Amino acid sequence: MQCFRAIGVTLAVVAVGTTFPAFGQSRDAPIPHGIGQSVSPSFEGWFPNPDGSFTLSFGYFNRNFEEALDIPVGAANHFAPGPSDRGQPTHFRPRRQTGVFAVVVPGDFGNQTLTWSVTAGGETVAIPGHLRPEWQIDALHEITSNNRPPTVRFNRADNGAQGPAGARTSMSASVGNPATLRLWVTDDGVKKRPSDRPAIIGVAWSKFRGPGSIAFTELRPKIGEDGETTTTATFSEAGDYIVRLLAWDESGGQGLIMAGGFQCCWTNGYISVRVE
Repeated sequence: MQCFRAIGVTLAVVAVGTTFPAFGQSRDAPIPHGIGQSVSPSFEGWFPNPDGSFTLSFGYFNRNFEEALDIPVGAANHFAPGPSDRGQPTHFRPRRQTGVFAVVVPGDFGNQTLTWSVTAGGETVAIPGHLRPEWQIDALHEITSNNRPPTVRFNRADNGAQGPAGARTSMSASVGNPATLRLWVTDDGVKKRPSDRPAIIGVAWSKFRGPGSIAFTELRPKIGEDGETTTTATFSEAGDYIVRLLAWDESGGQGLIMAGGFQCCWTNGYISVRVE
């Protein structure tokens, strides 16, 4: 039997008569599970766009320590109201993944909500995205440090994109043959602390959608002096895929972003790949 939870703001409730451990006693920590656990969507916050629209940033927490889950868009992975497909992932990597995609809503969105629901491990978890003032984030500009996200370009001549909504392109590939993934990433060079070392910048590739597996020659390839970085991806089955590129700067990779609670500064990139 499935259970349903709608998660928004976390509230702590203490029931009358609840028994708590005596001073000096401890409870066992939850047992880590490699497989079979649920996935919680995560609403990271929202930010305004120059055209008057708003961007809602979403991530997720796959409670499995080992198992990556593939959940197609549909009854077990959907948005409501409106179109069920809002560009969310269908491949869920283990543990917490921050700000993996974004949804743009119109300027008159007001007090509406846009809820993402995911069913896995016999449990449905739903999270509403909204425009409550206290959830506004500085995804494109960290005010305290004046830091901004890296710029990602799939064409050297493009203006590029920054932030969770990211840059997008498309390409084709064939099953079993390595396909080259190329982009250019640059950054403002802002450092968290003054030092003589160069500012940090890095990239990481992962599967976002697709029917089969993807083998990358380098998950975290080096970045050249001109900002160019390449890897190759080999697809195991025919179909439509999306690969995700995460570019980060001094804010750190996703592990550090999670630990620090930051919502700046990283940029997503997405390549839609038709594999035949």
